[in-house]
Amino acid sequence: MTGIDQLSHFTPLDGAALALLIGGWLLTGLAIDKAPLSRPSVSVLMARYRREWMVQMIGREARIFDAQLLASLRQGTAFFASASLIAIGGAMAMLGDLEQVIGIAGDLTPGREPVIVWEVKIAVILIFLTNAFLKFVWSNRLFGYCAVVMAAVPNDPEHPAAAPRAAKAAEINITAARGFNRGLRAIYFALATTAWLLGPVPLLMAAGVTCLVLLRREFASQSRAALMRPDMSGDHTQT
Repeated sequence: MTGIDQLSHFTPLDGAALALLIGGWLLTGLAIDKAPLSRPSVSVLMARYRREWMVQMIGREARIFDAQLLASLRQGTAFFASASLIAIGGAMAMLGDLEQVIGIAGDLTPGREPVIVWEVKIAVILIFLTNAFLKFVWSNRLFGYCAVVMAAVPNDPEHPAAAPRAAKAAEINITAARGFNRGLRAIYFALATTAWLLGPVPLLMAAGVTCLVLLRREFASQSRAALMRPDMSGDHTQT
C-alpha cells in the first residue's frame, strides 16, 4: 500500500484538526515569546525580573539564596525531563500493543480504523513528548551554565567585569527559562493530541482549549496582573 493510499484513511476533518493543533502550537509559542512591549506576556515580564535578579546578585556578599534558587530551577527541569521520558516509554508501549488500544478506543468511538491510523496518532504524541524532553534537557544544561557564570561574577559591584558577567548570566537564565516554557507547551499539546484517539472533533476541541488556556495564562491571568502592578506605591499617607 502506498503512502497516498494510507493517507486516504484520514478524513479532511482529521487534516483540519491536525493543522489547528500544529498551527496553534507554533503560533501560541510565537505570540508568547515575541509579545509586543505594549502587551507583554508573563514570560516576557519574568525575563525582566531575571535580569534584575542578576543585578541584585552583584551586591550580595553571600549568594546562598541565589544558588538555592538556581538549584530549584534545575530540579524542576530534571523532574519534567524524567516525566517526559516516562511518557515517551508509555507511548512506545502503546505502539507495541495497538490491539489493546484499539479495543479500548473502539468502545468509545464508532467504527474500526486501520492500524496505520492509530500509529500516526500515537506518533504525533511521541513527537510532542520528544520535543518536550529535549527542551527540558537543554534547559537543565543552560541553568548549569548560568550557575557557572554567576559564580564568576565578582563580589565587588565596582569591579569592571561584574555588570557584564551578570548580564551574561541573566541572558543564559532567560534562554533556559524559555526552553523550559517551550517544553511545558509541548506537553500541553501532547495531552491535547491524545484526544485524537477519540476522533478529529475531540482533537479540534482539545487543540482550541489548549491554545486558549495557554494564552489566558500568559496574557489575562492574575499572575500577570500582579506582575504588571507598579513597584513603587503612590500612597504616601503617613500614619
